[in-house]
Amino acid sequence: ADRVGQRPVVLAQSLTAGVALAALVAAVHAGADTPVLVGAAAVAGFTMPQVGPLARVRWRPITHRTGSAQPRLVDAAFSYEGAADEASFVLGPALVGLGAVALSPSGALLAAAALLVVFGSWFALHSTAQLTHALRASAAAHGESFVTVAFLTLCLAQLLIGVIFGATQTGTTALATAAGTPGLAGLVHSLLGVGSVLAGLATAALPARFGYDRRILVFAIGLVVLSSPLLLAGSLTALVPVVLVLGLAVAPYMISVFAAAERQVPVTRVGAAMTLLAGATGIGYAVGSGIAGRLADLGGHRPAFAVTVTAAALAVVLAVVRLRTQRPAAPVTTPGELAAASQG
Repeated sequence: ADRVGQRPVVLAQSLTAGVALAALVAAVHAGADTPVLVGAAAVAGFTMPQVGPLARVRWRPITHRTGSAQPRLVDAAFSYEGAADEASFVLGPALVGLGAVALSPSGALLAAAALLVVFGSWFALHSTAQLTHALRASAAAHGESFVTVAFLTLCLAQLLIGVIFGATQTGTTALATAAGTPGLAGLVHSLLGVGSVLAGLATAALPARFGYDRRILVFAIGLVVLSSPLLLAGSLTALVPVVLVLGLAVAPYMISVFAAAERQVPVTRVGAAMTLLAGATGIGYAVGSGIAGRLADLGGHRPAFAVTVTAAALAVVLAVVRLRTQRPAAPVTTPGELAAASQG
C-alpha cells in the first residue's frame, strides 16, 4: 500500500477475502475434505484487509492543511481509532453470535463476508485513499528504512499488549469453565473493551506536553496496577469489575504506541509500520493464549492471569528502557511540507 497506494491493495483484498469466506461456507456444506477447508480459511486470512492500520495512515494527510492544530487533530483521530478498534473486538463476536442464533453459523459468516466486501471496498474507493499516495514522487527521496531499534521496541510493546489480551481471555475462560458457566467467558472478557473504549476517547484530552514515550510508561504502570487484582479473583462476580477497570489502561497504551510510531517513521513507510504493529498484537495474542492455556491446564485460572501481570510488568521495563535510550524525535515532515519542498 505504501508503494502502489491503498486503493488497489485494499480493494483486491476486500473482494478476495469476502469470496474466500463464502467459499469456506460452501465447502463446509459440500462436505469438502479438511485440506480444502484449511485452504479456503488460509486465503481468507491472508487477504484480510488491514483497514485499522491503513486508516491511521490517512489522518495526517487529511489534516495537513490545518497548521498548528494538526497535532491535536491527529491525536484526537488516533483516540477515536483506538476506541473503535476496542469496540470492534467487543461488538464483532457478539454480532456474529447473534447472527448464528438468528440465522445459522453459516449465515453469520456470510453476513460478515458481505460486510467485508461492501465496507472494505468503500474504504478502498474513498477519496482519502488517494491522499496517502499523492506525494509519492515528492517523497521518493525519503525511502530510508524504518525498521530501527526504536521502532522494534514499539513492536515489542504491541506484542506484550497482545499477550495481555490472550492471557486474560484464557484465564477468564478457565475461571468460567471451573464455575460451570463457560458460556459467560466471552461476555466477561468483552468488558475489557468497554473500559478501553471510554479511556481511548478520553486520551484526546491529554496535553501535548505529555509526550508519547512518557504516556507509554505511565499507562504500562497502569496495566500492572490494574491487572494485579486478577490474581485475587476467585469467581466471575469478582472478576467483572477487575476486567472492566483493566480496560482503562489498554486503549491509552495502544494509542500512545501507534502515535509514537506514526511520528517516528518516514511518511512514506507509515502504512507498513502501522500494519507491523497490528501484526505484532496478533502474534502476542497467540503467544499469550498458548502460554496461559498451558498454565491453566496445570494450575487453573491464577497461573493464566499471572501471564497477564508478567506481560504488563515487562511492558513497564520496556517503556523505561525506551524512555532512557530514545533520542528526541525529529520534526515530522508532513505531506504538505513535502509538496512545498517539491514545488520549491
